[in-house]
Amino acid sequence: MTVKALADALALNILSPGDPDANIESVYCGDLLSWVMGRADEGCAWITIMSNQNVAAVAVLVDMACVILAEGVNPDADLLSRCQNQDICLMTSEKSAYELAWQLHELLKL
Repeated sequence: MTVKALADALALNILSPGDPDANIESVYCGDLLSWVMGRADEGCAWITIMSNQNVAAVAVLVDMACVILAEGVNPDADLLSRCQNQDICLMTSEKSAYELAWQLHELLKL
């Protein structure tokens, strides 16, 4: 499934489009950045509530397909700017991390 198709299916709010045609290969949920760096897979959709600019650094390092901020979290200005400048797909949702993960599981059948 592409990032764009995921955004449409889950009615996600796209703040930075990144590559809308990127394929989502897996899903990772986590908020401890060092933990995510060591465990998330390339091409994943990362669900988190972290909203500072370090999220962009982790997304680039791991080469994630997209970052989804759950629970109505909005990015700080530095994160949004870095995502836009570094072509990182950043989306938001009012849904909980659990609900997003479940819906992604059902959509992707991973």
